[in-house]
Amino acid sequence: MRGPHNIWRLIRTGATLERTGAMGVVLDAFDAPRPLRIAARVMGWPFKWLGYEGDPTMPPATRALSALGPAYIKFGQVLSTRPDLVGDDLALQLRVLQDKLPPFPVAEAKAMVEQELGQPADTIYDSFSDPVAAASIAQVHKATLAETGEVVAVKVLRPGIERAFRKDIDAFWLAATLIEWISPGFRRLRPMDVIAHFEGVVMGELDLRLEAAAASEYAANTKDDAGFTLPAVKWDYSARRVMTLGWAEGVPMGDNAAIDAAGHDRVEMSERVLQLFLNHALRDGFFHADMHQGNLKVGANGDIIALDFGIMGHIDEYTRRVYAEILFGFIRRDYKRVAEVHFEAGYVPADRDVDEFARALRAVGEPIFGMDATRISMGRLLSYLFEVTERFGMETRTELILLQRTMVVVEGVARSLNPRMNIWNVAKPVVEDYIKKSIGPRAVLSDLNKTAMVLARFGPRLPRLVEAALVRQAQEPPPADRSVWLGRLVCAGCGLGVGAVLVLGLQLLL
Repeated sequence: MRGPHNIWRLIRTGATLERTGAMGVVLDAFDAPRPLRIAARVMGWPFKWLGYEGDPTMPPATRALSALGPAYIKFGQVLSTRPDLVGDDLALQLRVLQDKLPPFPVAEAKAMVEQELGQPADTIYDSFSDPVAAASIAQVHKATLAETGEVVAVKVLRPGIERAFRKDIDAFWLAATLIEWISPGFRRLRPMDVIAHFEGVVMGELDLRLEAAAASEYAANTKDDAGFTLPAVKWDYSARRVMTLGWAEGVPMGDNAAIDAAGHDRVEMSERVLQLFLNHALRDGFFHADMHQGNLKVGANGDIIALDFGIMGHIDEYTRRVYAEILFGFIRRDYKRVAEVHFEAGYVPADRDVDEFARALRAVGEPIFGMDATRISMGRLLSYLFEVTERFGMETRTELILLQRTMVVVEGVARSLNPRMNIWNVAKPVVEDYIKKSIGPRAVLSDLNKTAMVLARFGPRLPRLVEAALVRQAQEPPPADRSVWLGRLVCAGCGLGVGAVLVLGLQLLL
């Protein structure tokens, strides 16, 4: 489907960018080379009259994407998490993109429920409200389960949304292909990879079973977190295009007056929301990557309630340890150690100078520590850090960019509750606790135990593995230096022999 028939959609896109004044903004943000600028103008300017006008009160980029429809809105939201690609200014502008669209009729939502769950909606639910929220991909209804009488939230995909998204994504693929063809130098921003990332995010959101699975995993990870709750997934009433969750009653996190009226401590809540996020990122490696005020409520008991699990972040255990050591080094202002961690992790090429890198990191950290406590931002620190590491040859790591973007959002939520919050004081105990558990002696023993368990599974096969390794070494053509060949043979035998002894000992102990 990524053929010439998508050219019309691209022409309409270029015309809308021209008509709304967004074309120059976008080209400047990407630092587009001259050939690409010429091609974009040729595709947009003559057809400017065909472009959508959009809302003149919006900034140019958000105005254009909002006018072009759901897929473009979602694309802008995904790009807002990648300031490394679009620059800080445009990323900030794209973060305010709202995907609120007119709701579709209740009758269509009920028809979708019947199609997906195999029963009429009026049989499954005693009540089924008008939409309480409508976004680009789905809308939400408040309902009551007929079987139990429980109040639930029913999320239903927009009819035809999958086909509409696929058509636009095909056009995005064509655009990325043309960009790389017209301007090979633009490949440094990896446009094909950007579209692949976007397609993965959107296809995940278009299958509500995956969102339900994310909500379920998130709930399992956080079940013991005091003051934090999630609506339960109702698996019997969920499918590909319909998801049912428990109804979350509470006041919006952004409504300070309502929070105060309910008697909640906003200072404590500001600290809790930041520490919860850090725990989820460091302890679990699985965090809510869209944790803005619209996706948070405050329950009557003061619990923070998270909603909407379409965009979640993942960080592997090794990266979490590296990230924690970097944060901890900055908290202690030990810039040499922060530099060493980058080199040990392979983030910065080994041929660079570690002392010079440490001095560059000091230039990042000291101005921030010199600020008043209420102005210190961990998100800003990470942003500056990525700028410095890029200069020293570090490749972009998408998961850390997403983490940095989410940290900025969570800090904003926390500071809206308590403007005088000291980010470092709040973060320090969480990071220190993670360091103790994941990098100290306890972590070494835990890692050895995991390694032993893996080796134990190979115990019965070790004699054959040793024999096969020795045979392979013996059959290889010996190098010119015979002592090297003999050394390899001895090392292979000794290494596997030690492994066999280790596994045997562990099996006896266990």
